[in-house]
Amino acid sequence: MRQVLLLNATYEPLTTLPLRRAICLVLREKAEIVHHDTTGACLRSATMSIEVPSVIRLRRYVRIPFRSRVPLTRAALMRRDNFRCAYCGSRAETIDHVVPRSRGGKHIWENCVASCMPCNHRKADRLLEELGWTLRVTPVVPRGAHWRLIGAIHDGDPLWAPYVAEPAA
Repeated sequence: MRQVLLLNATYEPLTTLPLRRAICLVLREKAEIVHHDTTGACLRSATMSIEVPSVIRLRRYVRIPFRSRVPLTRAALMRRDNFRCAYCGSRAETIDHVVPRSRGGKHIWENCVASCMPCNHRKADRLLEELGWTLRVTPVVPRGAHWRLIGAIHDGDPLWAPYVAEPAA
């Protein structure tokens, strides 16, 4: 599914959207196209033609509430782990608790990882030490104002780079 980068009126990155939603925002004049797709693709109807956008910007500023802690959702966890299994590195389909909940593990960022089905079933409700397994990456809480765009620098369209690059500290 083609994704489009959504910017606030101030050119601050907000999130990525499916192409269909981005086109709806442009047609309803709630957003404008900043960059077109590099392939030059067009969407056509009986009465109009529109170039496929890569980056769109809202016409009105939207205030984003400050959150001290990023909420743990399946989508955010998969994005944090780049849809890769924390145990073997293959494509992840499920979420696994490193310390199983049946053994007192909590449902928090530091205890949850993306996992493929075979690894999740093999691990079951056991600890990593019992299996002799190690995690490829230590699970952490996503940080920063643009946590929804984790991985967008590497996965997204090259036109997104100026908007999603980490500011120099």
